[in-house]
Parts: sequence; structure tokens; C-alpha cells
Amino acid sequence: MGRTVLNNAEQAGPSAATRELADWIVLTGAEDIGAVPRAWATDAVLDWFGVTVAGSREPLSHILSETMGEEGSGPARLIGRENALSPLNAALVNGAASHALDYDDVNSRMLGHPTVPLVPALLAISDMQPVSGRAFLEAFIVGYEAEVLTAEMIGQGHYDLGWHMTATVGTVGAAAASARLLGLNAVQTAHALGLAVAQAAGLKSMFGTMSKPFQVGKAAMNGLMAASLAKKGMTSRTDAIECAQGLADTQSDGFFPVEMTSGGNRAFAVEENLFKYHAACYLTHSPIEAARRLRELHSIAPDAVERATIEVNKGALTVCNIERPETGLEIKFSLKHTVGLALSGMDTGDLDTYSDENAQDEMLLKFGERSMVVGIESDIWSFGRVKLDLKNGASVEETQNVGVPASDQPEQRRRLLAKFRTVSEPVLGIRRSDELADSILSLDDIADASILSEMAQPN
Repeated sequence: MGRTVLNNAEQAGPSAATRELADWIVLTGAEDIGAVPRAWATDAVLDWFGVTVAGSREPLSHILSETMGEEGSGPARLIGRENALSPLNAALVNGAASHALDYDDVNSRMLGHPTVPLVPALLAISDMQPVSGRAFLEAFIVGYEAEVLTAEMIGQGHYDLGWHMTATVGTVGAAAASARLLGLNAVQTAHALGLAVAQAAGLKSMFGTMSKPFQVGKAAMNGLMAASLAKKGMTSRTDAIECAQGLADTQSDGFFPVEMTSGGNRAFAVEENLFKYHAACYLTHSPIEAARRLRELHSIAPDAVERATIEVNKGALTVCNIERPETGLEIKFSLKHTVGLALSGMDTGDLDTYSDENAQDEMLLKFGERSMVVGIESDIWSFGRVKLDLKNGASVEETQNVGVPASDQPEQRRRLLAKFRTVSEPVLGIRRSDELADSILSLDDIADASILSEMAQPN
């Protein structure tokens, strides 16, 4: 195979999207980011800390912390733990921990979890150099936007082909957020995006295993690495998203240019964030809500059901349709089992519900045998309908759609604070948990963002 020589003049693609994105990352000013996106971003950071503190106790987190710790300590703290590692290794461990429970936020515009690759990289930087809370929050909002815009440029075909978008596009988002916080110029940022694209990887086939959150940790680590290397002068293609044999060309079915004008009269992507209140794959949430509603309205238990039909957008069939889960982790990706949990009245927001014991629960397994999952054509990605044919001859059904962002942001924060306390207090204790929450909610005003990682370590 012959050697191909490429230079900047030969970098032909459908647009200069990567460079335009880099310009937007650098040129978006603090005045372009209003109070509303800052409030939503604060909620996202609060939620991230809660699920990461809880996730720090998962076996995956123990394995990674121990393994990366063998390389020595460093300045970057681990959330929920007493030790610190190098910035890159801390980003890996914290990123994986934040996704270990699959309880972190999502955004329909990227078909993935936008926050988890970003915060670990920003925290690692904050532990390396002085960073104000305001700068941290702005870098998060800009990185989040870049992540979602990249997802839209490569389209749903990327996800449909089996790529884990949180890991792949998340690498680009982490690079964008890191580039912003590290103060890279537009050219350096374009190279950082290219270096991130060169490392973008992650497979949906790994869902239900420890590899899924591991991929997210790698996204945080690799995005931070990309920005750090670019700052020191390492180069890449500066059209890596859209060029021939680039991200869209090799990992999707097309390239779809987008307008990069968020801010001003246009909402930021973070304002469309969706938070989880069930500790399972988000595509199980609409069926869970439908089943909960049926139980509330008709006092139905699983053993009263002759046959259950669970209808979802057909895209969910390749994500969360484990027929018979063997472990608590696999429950999170089983439509049948999570619907059974909801009908039985079990708390699907309780982390302990997703246990190996419940995976083998006889009543839930029998309910699964009487259930059928059907994928339908729907414009609603998060569509969910549960139809129950009861043993007494009656039939009932309920349809839900959890893919709509909250319209009441203060109420959303109230729910997130309750979730935060529930998942963080067992690790940090009540006082420490409350202090951390107060600091996060004041993030836009605090002088030193590293206080967050310090407070997120046990006393």
C-alpha cells in the first residue's frame, strides 16, 4: 500500500466544520452564556457528583483505582476516595465511576450521556492549576455544546452502527471543554479536536458489562490528553470530523453540517439535558413510568398479568433488551425486568434494587416469560407503552415519554438534590454531602473549583 501525503491544502471535506467548531469554542464569551444555561449546567454538575460518589464504590472503580494507582500518586483527586492520581489517570477513574451505575444524565440530541466525559477532565485541570468556578462552568457549557454539535454532525447512523456515542463523541466533548479551560487558541483547539477524533472509540456491544463505563472513563482521559498535547504543540488534521476517512466518513452514514450559533436567542444544548430518576438505561424509563402508572391506577402486581406487551422505539432493541438478565448490572439493560420491578412496586431509583438477587427473582423471571418486547417505528426516540392482559380478562395500557426536558427548573433542582443526598450520604456522610451540594450550587461564584474534588473525598 502506497504512502499518502496530506497537507493542509489537500484537506478537502464538505465544510470547514472542525475549524468552525474550534473557533466557536474559543470565541464564545462569558457574556454569551446567560443565567439559564448556567443554572442547568449547575444541575448537571450536581447530578454528576452524586452518581460519581456512589459509583466510586462499584467493583469497576476499585479495579481501576488500584490499577492506575500502581503508576503512583498525583495532584488530581479521586471522587469518593482518599487518594489522588495523575490528571489523566484521575480523569479515567472518575469518568468510569460516574457512569458505573448508569444513573447519569442524557441528551436526546446526542443519543448518549453528555456530562460524564466532561466533568472528570475539568476537575483534573482544576486540581492542576487555579480555576475559578465560573471558568469551570463556562468550559463545561461550551464542551457540552461541542459534544452535542459533533453528535449532530455525524448523525444517528453512528449510533445505529453500534458505536457508543458517549465514548466516541464524548472524547471530542472532553477535548473541547479541556481546550477551553486550558486557554488554547483556535488553531490549537482544532488540533485538539483532531487528536480526540483519532482516539474516539467505544462499542454498544459492551452494554451490560464493566466495559461500558470504562469506555466513558477513556473518553474523559483521552479528551484531556488531546487538549494537553495540542497546547504543547502536537498537531492533527484540523478537519477530522468531516474529512475523507474522518469521523463521519468512517463511523457513520453521512456528514450533516450544523449552525454553530448557540447563545443569544438560541438555547444551549445543556438546557435540553435529561436527568435520570431510575438507575437504569434511559430507554427503559418510559416503560418503567408506564408500568408505575398502571400499578397506581389499577393496583396491578406482576403475578396478576397473563401477558405483557412492552412497546418501544425499535432503536431500543439493540440497547436495553437483555432477555433474561443474570446480574444486577444486566437488569439495567432489560426492558422486561425493569417493567417487572416497577409493577412489583420496587424502587427503581434505589441502587440496591439492581442486585444479582433480584436478577434471579422467580416472580420477575416468570413475568419476563409472559412478556414480549416490540420495537415500533416512532419519531419519539424515548417512546414507551405497556399493555397488560390480566388474568381476570381485563386489558389496560399506558403510554409515557420521558424524553422531554423539565419546564420547571427549580422543581428539577429539588428532585436532583433529593437524589444527590440519597446516593452521596452513604459514602460522604450527611454533613459532608450537604457541604458539597452547597458548594456546587454556588459554583458560579466560588474562587477555586478544586474545592469540589476536595469535598468529594471522605473525611
